[in-house]
Amino acid sequence: MRCLETVLLILLGPVSMLLAGELKVDSDFSGGSAKVIEVDQQKRLIRIEPEANPKRGWECWWYFQVTGIEPGETITLDVGTAPWATPTQAAFSTDNIIWQQTSAGKRNRKRIVYQQQVDETTCWFAWGPPFRVEDAQRLVSDSAKNGPHVEAIELCQTRAGRTVPALRIHAEGVSDELRKGIWIQARQHAWESGSSWVCQGLVQWLLSDDPRASALRQKSLITIVPVMDIDNVAIGAGGKNQTPQDHNRDWSEQPHWNSVKVAQQQILKQDQDGTFDLFVDLHNPDAGAKWPYYYTTTTDYLSEEGNRNLDHFLATSQLEITGPLAFKGERRESGASYDKNWTKISKNWVTKNTADHVVAVTLETAWNTPHSTQTGYMTVGRQLGMAIERYFRTMP
Repeated sequence: MRCLETVLLILLGPVSMLLAGELKVDSDFSGGSAKVIEVDQQKRLIRIEPEANPKRGWECWWYFQVTGIEPGETITLDVGTAPWATPTQAAFSTDNIIWQQTSAGKRNRKRIVYQQQVDETTCWFAWGPPFRVEDAQRLVSDSAKNGPHVEAIELCQTRAGRTVPALRIHAEGVSDELRKGIWIQARQHAWESGSSWVCQGLVQWLLSDDPRASALRQKSLITIVPVMDIDNVAIGAGGKNQTPQDHNRDWSEQPHWNSVKVAQQQILKQDQDGTFDLFVDLHNPDAGAKWPYYYTTTTDYLSEEGNRNLDHFLATSQLEITGPLAFKGERRESGASYDKNWTKISKNWVTKNTADHVVAVTLETAWNTPHSTQTGYMTVGRQLGMAIERYFRTMP
């Protein structure tokens, strides 16, 4: 009898593998990106690289669907070859809505291998939790149902003819000329999906019943753009260093990208009306960053009032952005030694072209940590909202 059991065990191994579905990889959908190098059906291994998009910036973003999974089996992903395409933990989802982190991958030079047990027949894998064009549209349209104080707007049409959705929040409270003008934008670099989740967390807090959110709404005109580089997000391209320049090097007298051009026009109009006060550009930083930090313009580029207000804003941020992704006070300057085109970076352009009291910063939220998840990012967004409220409430 024992011999028969042994024979059956030997036979059932290959049979069980034959019963598993054929693994198929698909990235032909909104935001998808994957160049399939190999699918090893026996080893249940998928080897991919980010899809090349010539002149569309860094080849770093990847996002694809896998079907044919035997529920409960372990799928192996071998991903490369760009260093920027190798988070310690990738993202996976069995419904393309709620994203979790994989177990830590094992690095081999420019490649990394992840192994993840999947309990459904279909799974999506990505560099980080995707925030697609559809997600931006949903965030804007759903938020606009909150009440008459929230307006869904089209910032512009892109060069490819896509809509850039945005929100304008202006509750009844003070007269328009006394409102604080706030501009929040995310995703000037398309691959930095976490910045859009930070934006979503901020929006959800702003429209909540929190008394502090209500107070900020009543005294402000807030414009929010969840995705600036809609075209590259739509096709799954990286966007950073694209041709002729990425969105965050396009803030000049003659910008190439329509979203930058219209953002400049609207910011300048508010500034001329005396109702512009704060600009925050949301990004994700280098792979080594473990905590959020701010990029600011150089101290000598700011007026005395501007430096004082900036210090106050950073102090309120440290009080409110407390974690798990906490802002610990780190500030980096982006001047001439940082980039030869430093004056064409958004926050520096805003600083130069608006009133002395305006604060303009870039918030970099770390993406390569165990807390770099939808929940972690949205918590940063909520806490950023509280920092902004405290900043205006406690102005010296």
